[in-house]
Amino acid sequence: MNRIYNSVEPRVMDDDMLKLAVGEQGPQEEAGQLAKQEGILFKDVLSLQLDFQNILRIDNLWQFENLKKLQLDNNIIERIEGLENLTQLVWLDLSFNNIKVIEGLDTLVNLEDLSLFNNRISKIESLDALVKLQVLSLGNNQIDNMVNIIYLRQFKCLRTLSLSGNPITQAEDYKIFICAYLPDLVYLDFRRIDDHMKYLAETKYQYTIDELKHQEHVRQTKLEEKQAQQAKLEEHKMAFVEHLNGSFLFDSMYTEDMEGNKLSCLPIVGELLEVYRDKFVIICLNIFEYGLKQHEKRKLELDTFHECVQEAIQENQEQGKLQIASFEEKHLLNLSAIREESDLPSIEKKIVECSENITELFNVLMTLEMQLVEQLELRWDGPLWVRRCHPALSWLCLTLYCTMAQCRDLENHHHEKLLEISISTLEKIIKGELDEELPDDVRTLFVDKDTIVNAVGASHDIHLLKIDNREDELVTRINSWCTHLVDKIHKDEIMRNRKRVKEINQYIDHMQSELDNLECGDMD
Repeated sequence: MNRIYNSVEPRVMDDDMLKLAVGEQGPQEEAGQLAKQEGILFKDVLSLQLDFQNILRIDNLWQFENLKKLQLDNNIIERIEGLENLTQLVWLDLSFNNIKVIEGLDTLVNLEDLSLFNNRISKIESLDALVKLQVLSLGNNQIDNMVNIIYLRQFKCLRTLSLSGNPITQAEDYKIFICAYLPDLVYLDFRRIDDHMKYLAETKYQYTIDELKHQEHVRQTKLEEKQAQQAKLEEHKMAFVEHLNGSFLFDSMYTEDMEGNKLSCLPIVGELLEVYRDKFVIICLNIFEYGLKQHEKRKLELDTFHECVQEAIQENQEQGKLQIASFEEKHLLNLSAIREESDLPSIEKKIVECSENITELFNVLMTLEMQLVEQLELRWDGPLWVRRCHPALSWLCLTLYCTMAQCRDLENHHHEKLLEISISTLEKIIKGELDEELPDDVRTLFVDKDTIVNAVGASHDIHLLKIDNREDELVTRINSWCTHLVDKIHKDEIMRNRKRVKEINQYIDHMQSELDNLECGDMD
């Protein structure tokens, strides 16, 4: 039965409780006392034990971002929540609580061992993100449907499963059913599954499992096709030409065009529309192919650029290492000489020389860093970006402008033809010479010349607006991508430079501190 605490009020999982738990579970000797004095950062804690605390709600764990093991058993927790930031969690124990629904585990992608033993769970669900799950304990719950077992087939790493104490265990051939549907399982209800049990399961459920495998294969194939399509779409988006490899733009022009769709049933218009569509799609395909080629060129240029940057940084670092190695060799000799020297004026002279050497090293390292900064600035402010990156995108924009202009020309030509046909149709209707019978909703457009001209004009305006909007959206994204790319490169370089300058200062401070301590010792 679940443990229920009536004599003690539920406790809040606040900072005081967490600090106490971390302190009690940390090292207790000299290292532990030192840690308590300096303060223990929650982000450095890897294991946390909070069992038997009468906790009602999981809260305030967001700071334990590197936690790998969390023990919350024997509390009165009712919901799985507050674990979103514990993405490094490998082991989680929520046994002996009052949980009814499995939830709140979507971000725990590294979880391998999950215990929900002795709760009030009736359905196995919401575990899809736990792709590394190896051990699942769900004993002493209220699971009563064998469909839950089929749900667990997706967990390819699952080797240990506990369901003892659930109504499901009373079903006929419970163990054989599980062995058949979870063939990779090694342990069931704390017992190893033997080969004889596996044979019986395979024999009894062979045809059912074969059919299930077929269904899973079909679903997997569809999923892979969908993922491949999505990957292609993402690639097309990076090239700024998504949905231009077909009739998407053309079809979108008629999605909200009620008048245009009505007029398409006029004599000759259907044929005219097909010719218009074919030419329109060809233009879109041209910009699509051009955009993909430009995308490949940009990727090559970016890869080359990043390689050059890394080579420059690596070469600069090697020069710095050589300078430091030369300095340290001389510095160690000087320190030894100072320690062996007994004459105070000579000691002071050598200490001054060492200090000057440290200052000289600082100047050399900072000069190297400044040279690297200037070198990198030339790489992205110079020919590479001026001649290749920005103009390439400008050419893409220019090509896009020209292409959309062709689309507009086609639309204008189609509009003129449609207007001509519509007016001619109106004249035939007035004279009673129209052979074809028009649908009632189409005939309402042919009341008079103004009505049909307005209808054709409205259709034309919708088409032009769609073309203009697509052009504006693509050009805006192209310019935005270029701006963000350059900004990111500059920001990354600023961060690299700050980090390097900090490293140099820390090293120089250490060397100077070492010399100062030596001087104090000698003076004493």
